[in-house]
Amino acid sequence: MALQVWDTLKEAILAYTGLSPSTFFTVLALGLAIYYLISSFFAPSDYGTHPRDLDQIHPLPPPVQLGEISEDDLKQYDGSDSQKPLLMAIKGQIYDVSQSRMFYGPGGPYALFAGKDASRALAKMSFEEKDLTGDISGLGPSELEMLQDWEYKFMSKYVKVGTVKTSVAEGDAAAGEPAESSTAEVSKPVEESHSEPRDDKAEEAPAAANAD
Repeated sequence: MALQVWDTLKEAILAYTGLSPSTFFTVLALGLAIYYLISSFFAPSDYGTHPRDLDQIHPLPPPVQLGEISEDDLKQYDGSDSQKPLLMAIKGQIYDVSQSRMFYGPGGPYALFAGKDASRALAKMSFEEKDLTGDISGLGPSELEMLQDWEYKFMSKYVKVGTVKTSVAEGDAAAGEPAESSTAEVSKPVEESHSEPRDDKAEEAPAAANAD
């Protein structure tokens, strides 16, 4: 039975290729060898290492609530320290974006936003250093709408872990101090002006008594 199959195969090879069976299989072997040789040059260098890499990936730690922190403290979470979470703020609200490190981490397309309140830059879709601030004054309606879309995206995707500390209250207190001092300075001359006539009258009374 096997001999009959072999004879049939030889006849088919000769009929369709015009080559003898030995020549046909030699050409086939050479073709496969050339194929694997060429494909090895174009294969990625880390081919076959992905399963080990996946085993080394650890799950992200749960987000840690930081409360209210200053802008300087927020800069420590820009991704330069892999042991710290990756944080970013929008409109004073801080979010943990560690799960999107490929975008906001070092080397990512939005890495310059990390560790900052980038509200103005997101609203204007700007990558300029001067726009990396939480100040959104002077923005137009379309820019504010764009910022709102970004905020909704962050609220739905990332965990809020804190807020950025502002110094508005300190500025108001400092502005109030000169007003109090100026009021005190104005009141002093008034009191002195009232006291001078009294002294004059007191000096005139003894003079009149001596005249009598």
